[in-house]
Amino acid sequence: MAELDPFGAHASGPALGNGVAGEEDPAAAFLAQQESEIAGIENDEAFAILDGGAHGPQPHGEPPGGPDANSRKQEAEWKEKAIKELDEWYARQDEQLQKTKANNRAAEEAFVNDIEESSPGTEWERVARLCDFNPKSSKQAKDVSRMRSVLISLKQAPLVH
Repeated sequence: MAELDPFGAHASGPALGNGVAGEEDPAAAFLAQQESEIAGIENDEAFAILDGGAHGPQPHGEPPGGPDANSRKQEAEWKEKAIKELDEWYARQDEQLQKTKANNRAAEEAFVNDIEESSPGTEWERVARLCDFNPKSSKQAKDVSRMRSVLISLKQAPLVH
């Protein structure tokens, strides 16, 4: 007796599950095509090249034997040049950092000396040093012209306690 598939059709014979004799199952054909493509990809020459083999045409027109001595020599020169430039860049960055640190220390020392310097009657002069009295300093900031005029008048004629 012939074997039956779950849908009641004969598993062997010309008639398939849909009752049409000789027609190939589209899902089975698709799966077979996908499996053959996957097998082709696994055996592809590109993977052999990446794995170190030298099968098929090489990228960028290199000979099948791999990179020649000139290209290896040129690559080594580029690496040496890159290392040298990187070292020079680090040296410049370190030098610039040291200069910035020295400038910041000097500016901080001058600022601390100005803060500690307090003699009676110089309060408004110290405030005036911290303020920007340029009326065209920034157009995006709030209007501080009234505050500026008050500070200037207090600098010229301080309040008496």
